[in-house]
Amino acid sequence: MTRLSGKSALITGAARGIGRAFAEAYVREGARVAIADIDIARARQTAAEIGEAAIAVELDVTKQESIDAAVVETVAAFGQIDILINNAAIFSAAPIVEIDRADYSRVFDINVAGTLFTLQAVARHMIDRGIKGRIINMASQAGRRGESLVATYCATKAAVISLTQSAGLNLIAHGINVNAIAPGVVDGEHWDGVDAFFARYEGKAPGQKKREVGEAVPYGRMGRAEDLTGMAVFLASDEAEYIVAQCYNVDGGQWMS
Repeated sequence: MTRLSGKSALITGAARGIGRAFAEAYVREGARVAIADIDIARARQTAAEIGEAAIAVELDVTKQESIDAAVVETVAAFGQIDILINNAAIFSAAPIVEIDRADYSRVFDINVAGTLFTLQAVARHMIDRGIKGRIINMASQAGRRGESLVATYCATKAAVISLTQSAGLNLIAHGINVNAIAPGVVDGEHWDGVDAFFARYEGKAPGQKKREVGEAVPYGRMGRAEDLTGMAVFLASDEAEYIVAQCYNVDGGQWMS
């Protein structure tokens, strides 16, 4: 029997990358999944490729009306939401003296406020329906410590870890488990931009930074989106019922806590 049979999930930023891997894993485990993304065209393509158990939902996590509409649309399609994964996020980097206020605000608006207010909207739905739900926030090893050139992003992910703890302690009174996953360096199309940034500020050749960070992982390589799906399925399952307000590292041994 599949572990998420009969469950319905809303996954933000699920049109590609880690979010898509989560959606595919959840469908394999028997769940129905809403592929929520600001890129609705790609979300529709992803949902079509996954199959009948997936739908596409347009979602901009910086707009409350979009969050609320995505919840309503998902409930209309599936009847209720049992699982939320707050996966939508963006990366930003700059030396301290070059951090731009507008960029800072945008990264916090998506990574922190987007997580909080999507969590809030889904939690309200779960409480109203008496659903003993699961909420999973995507943190990062970057939230465990600072990085010289990545202050804003690190700060947002530290905030996600703290938010997970507070929300977890508050919502467990309603039978809603809130936990987080902290990946390490995960390969994907976003790494082209990350690599270009470090090539600029550290004088590295294209591809050099990516190779170096992969070699530095104790496991011996960068993570893949599929490396995170086991934890995402576990935290959404009945097996994780007694786990509250925790953040799990899935990073090939990069951080120990």
